[in-house]
Order: sequence, then structure tokens, then C-alpha cells
Amino acid sequence: MAVEFKHGELTQKIIAVFYEVYNELGHGFGESVYEKSMLIALREAGLIVQYKHQITVLFRNQNVGDFEADLLVEGLVLLELKAGRAIDPAHDAQLLNYLRATPIEVGLLLLFGPKPEFKRLAYDNQRKRIGPPQKPPPPAG
Repeated sequence: MAVEFKHGELTQKIIAVFYEVYNELGHGFGESVYEKSMLIALREAGLIVQYKHQITVLFRNQNVGDFEADLLVEGLVLLELKAGRAIDPAHDAQLLNYLRATPIEVGLLLLFGPKPEFKRLAYDNQRKRIGPPQKPPPPAG
């Protein structure tokens, strides 16, 4: 029995486009070339894509910083593109932090390296801390 992933059909389509772009360009370009190429190819595939999507990081309901995710597809899947030799644990941490900071639950890390690689990360909204921390209940007595 096949495992079903959240936004599985969409992520499969994105991954197929990733391989198309990789097969056409190969590796060795800077990340911005791959970002713009993915943007074009995903839109040609009929998907709604935001480039350099702004994300606000909240801590106790206060803005403590902003960052940009490379691409956001259909408002559901964050894409972080890398050009290098291998996926680094720091890349995983970066994408996971993006997912923690937003209501978006699924992200793809796409590596345009000597061989194409991808990683799918998910962070369910039920696990995310929304709002200020709750005070512990008073001791029973």
C-alpha cells in the first residue's frame, strides 16, 4: 500500500519539473539561475508560483525578523533551491525553520549538484506553537 503525503500530487509535479530543469541545465550555475528557471518551468506547468516569497517570523506574536523563501508553489509548498555538491544539514534546518515560521506545512529542498537530489520536509501545523505561551495551571491544593 502506497503512503500518501500531504500535497503529494503537487510535490510530485514539482519534482518532475525539477528533473526537467536539471536535465536541461545540468549543474554548475548559481542558485539564482535555477530559481528563475524553476519559476518559468513551474508556471509553464500551470502552477501558481511566487518568487522570493517574504516570510515574517513571529515570537510571542511580535515580528522578530523577515526572510525570503526561494519559491512558494500554489501557496502550499515552499521550495528552497541549492547549488552545491550535496545537501547539508544546515539546508534542512533552514527549510524546517521556514515551515515552523509559517502556516505552510510542506517544503522541498532541491539540490542542483553533480547529481540532482531532493528532500521533502513536513511540519504539521498542529505541532506549531501559535500565539503566546500558555501559563501552567495553578497547583492543585
